[in-house]
Amino acid sequence: MARNSSHPGWADVTPRAMFLNRRALMGGALAAGFVGPAAARIAATPSPYSTDAAPNTLEEITSYNNFYEFGWNKGDPKANAGRLTIDPWSVEIGGLVERPGSYPLDDVLRAAPAEERIYRFRCVEAWSMVIPWIGFPLSALLDRAGVRPGAKYVAFQTLYRPAEMNNQTALSGIDWPYVEGLRIDEAMHPLTILASGLYGDPLPRQNGAPLRLVVPWKYGFKSIKSIVKITLTEAPPPTTWQRLQPQEYGFYANVNPQVDHPRWSQATERRIGGGLFAFANRQPTQMFNGYGEEVAALYAGMDLRKFY
Repeated sequence: MARNSSHPGWADVTPRAMFLNRRALMGGALAAGFVGPAAARIAATPSPYSTDAAPNTLEEITSYNNFYEFGWNKGDPKANAGRLTIDPWSVEIGGLVERPGSYPLDDVLRAAPAEERIYRFRCVEAWSMVIPWIGFPLSALLDRAGVRPGAKYVAFQTLYRPAEMNNQTALSGIDWPYVEGLRIDEAMHPLTILASGLYGDPLPRQNGAPLRLVVPWKYGFKSIKSIVKITLTEAPPPTTWQRLQPQEYGFYANVNPQVDHPRWSQATERRIGGGLFAFANRQPTQMFNGYGEEVAALYAGMDLRKFY
C-alpha cells in the first residue's frame, strides 16, 4: 500500500539493536568483498510507496537467498558470489527503443534520483521478507531509451559468466543465461524499480549486484538479478522458470493466495526471522502481496487462475 511522502526511512523503523548489528555486519561484508567496488553510501529519498513494516536484518537479507547461478542452497549465494566482477558493468538496451546501445552502469543510475523503497518480498516457496531497497523506477530508464510504438513487453537477461558464477553449468538443468520478462504496463508501473542498493549501501553480490529488478507484487523469481540486457519486444519473451516448468511457473507470477503452487499452498507464508521452525511466524498471504490497491487494475477482466 502506498504511504504518504513523509514516510520514515529504514533507520526510523529499524530497532537500534538491529541498526548496530547492521553496521557490524556491513564491516564484515566489506571485508568479504560483497558490496560494490567503491562501497560508498547511497543518498536516497524516502518513497511514498514504502511499507510501514519493519525490515528484516541485513544478515537475513544477505544470507538467505535464491540466486541459482551460485548454487541451489540458500547460503550458496553468499558463500560463492564474492568472486563476481561487477566493475566495469554495462546494460545493453535494445529492441523497440529509439536509442539502443550499451549503457555504462553509472549512466543507467543517472536515469532518476535514487529512492529508498521498503518493500514486502514474497518468494514462490512461501517465505517472505521486508527489504529496504535503494533504486529508481524502471520507467525512467525506458523513457530515456525511448519506447517505440509496438513495444508490448520488456525482456531481461542476467549475466552469463560461468568462470565466476559457479552453477552456470549444463548439470544444473537450467538453460543459461537466466531470462525474465514483464508486460510493458507492468514495467512502466511506478512500483517497478531497478535496485542498486539496500540498507543505504551498494547492493551485495548475492542479492543481484550491481543492478536487479524489483517487482513487489510478483513472486521473487520475477525480480531478475545482475541484469546485463533489456530488450523491448512485441511478442511475449521467454522466461526461465516458465520454460523449465510451465505447469508450475507462469509468465505473470502475481502473488495470489487463491492459486496454489501444484506442490504447496500459497495461502500463508513464513516471515524469515520469525523462528527456527517452518510453522513459526506464519501469516496470511495478501493478494498481490498487499499492493492490490496500486496494481489490481492492470489485470482487470483476466482469469488469474489461467494467467498465473
